[in-house]
Amino acid sequence: MIRVVLPAHLRTLAQVSDEVRLTVEGPVTQRAILDALEARYPMLRGTVRDHATLQRRAFVRFFVEEEDVSHEPAEAPLPPAVAAGRTPFRIVGALAGG
Repeated sequence: MIRVVLPAHLRTLAQVSDEVRLTVEGPVTQRAILDALEARYPMLRGTVRDHATLQRRAFVRFFVEEEDVSHEPAEAPLPPAVAAGRTPFRIVGALAGG
């Protein structure tokens, strides 16, 4: 069971109050997690990644074990702790400005 932590505005949109738990078939990658997330919560389609290109949106970041993995390839395997559910996959809204 994969644990996913969403930012507050996406939790509201998905109508969940805490982290989301997903089942991912095959290798646990960013793409596999986002596919499972959008399949279970269709209202999130297009919020984290673009509909057509499936590329991460500019002001969205992914963290695993406090490390930013946003620029890693979407098909790269995530650490075993994520696949085992010990560590969550965090989706964070980034801020811009100064």
